[in-house]
Amino acid sequence: MANAVATQKAGDAKGVRIATATPDQLEFHACGPRNLSSTSWRDLLRSSWKDPNYRRVAMACFIQAAYLLELDRQEKRDERTGLAPQWWRPFKYRLAQVLVDERDGSFYGVVLEWDRQAALSSYVPFRPAGAPAAVVALRGTLLKTPTVTRDVVDDLRFLAWDSLKGSVRFAGALAAVRDAARRHGAGGVCVAGHSLGAGFALQVGKALAKEGVFVECHVFNPPSVSLAMSLRSLAETAGEVWGYVRSWLPYGGSAQQAAKAPSLERAETGKWLPYLYINTNDYVCCRYDDAAGGTATEAVARGGDGKQAPAGVARMVRVSKGPTRFLDAHELHQWWADDVELQVSLNNSKLIAWQLRSLYAAAPQ
Repeated sequence: MANAVATQKAGDAKGVRIATATPDQLEFHACGPRNLSSTSWRDLLRSSWKDPNYRRVAMACFIQAAYLLELDRQEKRDERTGLAPQWWRPFKYRLAQVLVDERDGSFYGVVLEWDRQAALSSYVPFRPAGAPAAVVALRGTLLKTPTVTRDVVDDLRFLAWDSLKGSVRFAGALAAVRDAARRHGAGGVCVAGHSLGAGFALQVGKALAKEGVFVECHVFNPPSVSLAMSLRSLAETAGEVWGYVRSWLPYGGSAQQAAKAPSLERAETGKWLPYLYINTNDYVCCRYDDAAGGTATEAVARGGDGKQAPAGVARMVRVSKGPTRFLDAHELHQWWADDVELQVSLNNSKLIAWQLRSLYAAAPQ
């Protein structure tokens, strides 16, 4: 679940891995999004944040900042010379909090808030419509010596248990998002993550939804394969086979209706569903593209139509033309690259239904 942060040059979808990249190659002007509209008074009339493409790019850049803030720490770069601030300042946000792993002191996430002072300098007296008041951005695995051990421990935790709740990072991220929702209101808060960080973001969002706190959740290349999930899938398949066999066997007792598994078709399902960003060539996240019950994905207009997805149907952004090799397909930079073609679809994702089953299970009678 490692991120290969890449430098994007004109017409090039590939780039330099973070382990070998120089600071110059990781600067915003060198590898950040091109043709990005700067925040100005025009956003008060027509907010860029209402554009799903702009929102996707902003969230990806905030996550990039979380990666680079840890690199700044390792390389002992300060606020003046650091790389991370370059990735949130163009959007008029400021660093409000750093999420620190108490086990090794590494930075695994950031809390960014709307920077009113910076916005005023661009003649933007208040936050544009759709712009979140706060964003909690969580990075994935960094294959760098100071933090790789703790990162891989959490990777293995998910692989074994399909859960990250035992990690100190889960507790820290949950507390940060909950505090932001308390101060700004749940509707003004987003949580976003890439790879391992997407796993944390998804589980934090789910935990808060159980409490009735619904925050916007953006997950890029989220992990979809685990040993626990594979075992459950095997058990489910065995159960289906056994049910088929039973249907052919005579039954002498009174007819009884079999209990059904909780479904995501209930009305309240629409209250919380994450935004998924998937490259099907990425083995880490490709299972999210599997539709439940054989339901195919339904393509919608490029960039999204702005309408809420039907109950139980996740809004998914997939790479239709872009990186095909596994390592490239798992990179974060593809989500702001200009030469990658994306398709927005509504997907009745079997994996999402599985993960959120407990959240929308019917209350016991």
